[in-house]
Amino acid sequence: MTQRADLVDQVARRLLARRFGRPLRVGVDGVCGAGKTTFADELCARIGALGAPAIRLDSDGFHHARDIRYRQGRDSARGYYEDAYDFDALAGRVLIPLGEGRLAYAPRVHDLETDEIFADASAEASADADAVVVFDCTFLQRGRLRALWDEVVFLSTSIDAAQGRGIARDAERMGGADAARANYDARYMAACRIYLEEEDPLARASIVIDNEEVAAPRIVRM
Repeated sequence: MTQRADLVDQVARRLLARRFGRPLRVGVDGVCGAGKTTFADELCARIGALGAPAIRLDSDGFHHARDIRYRQGRDSARGYYEDAYDFDALAGRVLIPLGEGRLAYAPRVHDLETDEIFADASAEASADADAVVVFDCTFLQRGRLRALWDEVVFLSTSIDAAQGRGIARDAERMGGADAARANYDARYMAACRIYLEEEDPLARASIVIDNEEVAAPRIVRM
């Protein structure tokens, strides 16, 4: 195994040892560009390879509608921090029911492209009782939400490294590298700084991984 694959394997085995008769709720946290989506995908793949059911939830399915997302302004860092994600729906339709041993959950509550809201129970899916549910998102240890995770993996990176990755990823979608950099400075990374200052998510996470070097991450705490 590569160093990265070995680390993902260690985390997967730690999570599988933590199951207790209901789906395990795992959050993958970190600032924008920290590598959350890639890590969560790899983690789910490894859990599946080890023979356990894994459910991968996409944070894009838990945004607020546009009128809420941008009510503080499209460039507002505080607006992104407070209004981007529908964490009440995530709590009420995923984390709380699964934590109580109910197996029905909402795989998404919103379509980011069409802005459609899915409020009907007919959109629900069913989890296996021994499933590991993995959700990656910035800000997932805000307020009451942090008590609803069984495990939180925090990917620790420098702001510069994370921002560089984010700009490279989003430049085409945002109209070029300069426009992406301006968006990150004003809204996305500024919101992440609010989160780091207000919630201290690295200290609260149960598992911390130094992901500064993508090919050679290392476990800081587990």
